Amino acid sequence: MADVLSQSQIDALLSAVRSGEKDLDKADSGQSEKKYRKYDFSSPKKFTKDRIKMLNGIFENYTRVINSRLNGLLRINCEIDVESIEEQKYYEFSNALVEGDVLSLADVMINGKDGGAPILVYLSTSAAMGMMDRMMGGEGTQDINVQSDYTYTDLELRLYESIMQDLVSVMGGSWENYLPVEFVYSRTEVNPTLVQLMPIDEIVIIVDLKLQFPTHSGRMSICLPAVMLTNVFSEINREAPGRKTHEEEKSQEIFEHLRDSSLEIVAELGKTNLTLNDIYHLNVGDVIDLGQPKESPVHLEIGGYRWFTGHIGVYKKNMAVKIDDVCYQAEKRSE
Repeated sequence: MADVLSQSQIDALLSAVRSGEKDLDKADSGQSEKKYRKYDFSSPKKFTKDRIKMLNGIFENYTRVINSRLNGLLRINCEIDVESIEEQKYYEFSNALVEGDVLSLADVMINGKDGGAPILVYLSTSAAMGMMDRMMGGEGTQDINVQSDYTYTDLELRLYESIMQDLVSVMGGSWENYLPVEFVYSRTEVNPTLVQLMPIDEIVIIVDLKLQFPTHSGRMSICLPAVMLTNVFSEINREAPGRKTHEEEKSQEIFEHLRDSSLEIVAELGKTNLTLNDIYHLNVGDVIDLGQPKESPVHLEIGGYRWFTGHIGVYKKNMAVKIDDVCYQAEKRSE
């Protein structure tokens, strides 16, 4: 609790301020101002960190798939990494485009149904030109004379569409751990600045991929509309209980098949060391000293691992082992 000033201390403080001996502005400036993260209430976040993390894992898998495909297509090693995944408004994505840029549109099918909105895929001019140069037999070196507003020729557009169709067609494979999603290449927009593909205030997720080749580099951006992602996440939530039930039924079916299987159980009475000469001269009726009392616990092993402990007894005139304890922990089984 803060100290309470007496009346005399308050009078002394006020007189010091009036006389100029104490400057309140300087006193306040000495205290470090606590910083807070700004939050835009007019545009609240639509997707949680868990959803962004899920998307990051999905596109990490996607980069590995297209990495191997581009290595085979271009006969050159490349490295593809997820640079960032951010929630933005569509105008932030569209404002970064120039007249010469080309966008690819792909329709989304979720469990065979329309996903609600197409996705947009942008491949930087430097990356696209290098890939096309390799496809035409060149070295894939980056032409320094190519400007950012470079306009593709008809032949280059055909090659561009061929590359994008291949990259889009394998995108659904990275979603199969959650639900069946299919991406179908739709069309190419050669001047996206003149076409409003979606409302400018639409919430989107921008996935930026960095492409690094030995001779050139570039980036690939994937714009995922919030409408499509909302449908995907709703379908995942809806199928989650059903998936769990299906897995439980499958595990029960596997257990039913294993129920009638037979396993060898070994009861270990004790351990001792004998020379080969002693073993050679053993006869019926000889006694081997196991080095422990007869009341000592007996270990039962299955598959070379200790699963139970018990003690020796007799059941219906037969030797038997009564189980006293179960070794649930893995470290106890390997002791």
